[in-house]
Amino acid sequence: MGVSPLPSWPVNELAALSVEALQKAALSRVEQAWQRCLEVYPQLPRPRVWFDLKGASAGQAHLGRGGLRFNPILLSDNRTAFFDEVIPHEMAHWLVFHLQGGQRLKPHGREWQSVMRNLFGVAPLVTHRFDIQKAQPAPYGYRCSCRTHQLTARRHALVVKGRRYRCRHCQQALVYTACDAS
Repeated sequence: MGVSPLPSWPVNELAALSVEALQKAALSRVEQAWQRCLEVYPQLPRPRVWFDLKGASAGQAHLGRGGLRFNPILLSDNRTAFFDEVIPHEMAHWLVFHLQGGQRLKPHGREWQSVMRNLFGVAPLVTHRFDIQKAQPAPYGYRCSCRTHQLTARRHALVVKGRRYRCRHCQQALVYTACDAS
């Protein structure tokens, strides 16, 4: 077992891939990461993979669904980082969860950090620094006395159900402007 990162995927090849081909390549990368995990834990089940994650999260080890979820927008916009960091990050969660007592371990605890360093040769970073503007649109315009605010569809739905939001600067209640202020 080595501590080198997974083999680099050619950057120019990644850049040229269509969305469908990119997701197929990501599946191959998950397979590579899973094969590496089998070196230390041969009983590890193969995770299923979905490209249905939305919002600011790049990936998620969804243990209840039995696999890994990835954000297709962030994948498309951050191809190299996804292959080098995000996929190993989520596969490390998948491995640690399946270890004896793994369900009781902290998600980014010592065991996860050890897998990131010693199995994948990657720094155990908890968060990414991707631009999430396209992945987490905020198309609902709201106003207060001092500025315009953009709320996500989720927060707008909460307003429709009666939730109120206030401006952090002027403390005035936000009022829906009923137009797309993109």
